[in-house]
Amino acid sequence: MSVDQVNPNDESKYAASARAFRDNVSRDLANDELRSNFRGAMDYLVDKRKTALSDSDELETLREQCKLIKQRCLVKLPHLLEALEEKLTANGIKVHWAETITEANEIIAEIIESKNGKTVVKGKSMVSEETALNDHLESRDIECLESDMGEYIVQLAKEHPSHIIMPAIHQNKKQVADLFAKNIEGFEHTTDVDALIQQGRNVLRDKFCNADVGVSGVNFAVAETGTLCLVENEGNGRMCTTVPDLHIAITGIEKVVEHLSDVPPLLSLLTRSATGQAISTYFNMISHPRQQDEKDGPGEVHLVLLDNGRSQMYSDDELRQTLQCIRCGACMNHCPVYTRIGGHAYGTVYPGPIGKIVSPHMLGLEATTNLPTASSLCGACGEVCPVKIPIPKLLLRLRQESVKPKGAPQVMKGQGSGRKTSEAFIWSVWSMIHKQPLFYRTSMWFATRLRFLMPKKLGAWTVARSAPKLAPKTLHERIKEREQAAKGK
Repeated sequence: MSVDQVNPNDESKYAASARAFRDNVSRDLANDELRSNFRGAMDYLVDKRKTALSDSDELETLREQCKLIKQRCLVKLPHLLEALEEKLTANGIKVHWAETITEANEIIAEIIESKNGKTVVKGKSMVSEETALNDHLESRDIECLESDMGEYIVQLAKEHPSHIIMPAIHQNKKQVADLFAKNIEGFEHTTDVDALIQQGRNVLRDKFCNADVGVSGVNFAVAETGTLCLVENEGNGRMCTTVPDLHIAITGIEKVVEHLSDVPPLLSLLTRSATGQAISTYFNMISHPRQQDEKDGPGEVHLVLLDNGRSQMYSDDELRQTLQCIRCGACMNHCPVYTRIGGHAYGTVYPGPIGKIVSPHMLGLEATTNLPTASSLCGACGEVCPVKIPIPKLLLRLRQESVKPKGAPQVMKGQGSGRKTSEAFIWSVWSMIHKQPLFYRTSMWFATRLRFLMPKKLGAWTVARSAPKLAPKTLHERIKEREQAAKGK
């Protein structure tokens, strides 16, 4: 698929919010309760990961192994996708291809309507959040209920997830209790976490038993065996993919791996990087619909493979590394920006460092120009990434793409949208001065003599810094004076 064919703003509810990034940041920085919630949660997750990956030699070996697995699979991606479709079809699973989020939503809605489905229970799936599937199904009079507890909380609050692993991490137990009291009939108000979760699950269990359709995401799709792998902790994913007679899975095209043996090392790093667990509570492997000699499972299984800008990432050798992501969220937990502003400030499905390199491909650089610059480039995200994605390097690359001049080879949608004519002119003059020694020395002489004209306020730079003070003489002048003084002696 060519860059021109990508429509990153296609029916996306996130583009406008991403453009309002600066306003979102100001709003959330002023929310003391939100900042406290994130600070505590992030510190907890960082400590859990540190304990789970305490052996530095094992960690480095696993990271290198998993990086190579993902890179090998990406090199073979077109072939593996075809092999996956062939194997899944042979296993009895129907495969659908969607280039845009509109196509994905239409495919899923048509499958449900063909079975006269009216109620859907959905397991945790960031790709379905990416397509705004819930909103689309509701517009077709199809009830869609999130069954992951974090997603359920977010759905009740009419929000979107603030973290890709823990969607409701921005809320504390008191806020959740108040939310349940407003939305769950007969709720017994409590701030005991176990009691809160149990009351929420009582509501969900009834929905599982009566739902027409189950929708889930996919963590790994194995081309060798035609197996869909789902990682979860609550059992809701297993219920969604087993109890309803129709199961629809949706995932990005980058989730395919070549061999079943590729999964264990990736799973080992995913769980420990995400939540500090040695292994998740549940690991589901789905290779076919219910067979004649089986007593449970769906009678029909579908897989929707979504592009939505991923081919654009894939077409560039450097940007392709973005597709190595296994969605663990470790980069967010260690990011000094994310931990202070939270996930909603980004206004995108994928917040934090990974969101800053993924979202521009999905929404276009016009809507996300501010995201690649919202980084201190401290490198923490790259250091903790389990598959060694060079996130800081990719952020710099996207900054370059956003200010490229017109006429440059087009790499991605929205390229050059952050370019300002006045800024480009200033830098071209700067470049010309610094390339010519005579111009440089003359400009520095004038700058030192007219230093009193230096303003005390230099925009955003002096919000947290002092304005620079120019020396009365240039370095060349001082060295020349020193040499003359030495000769005089």
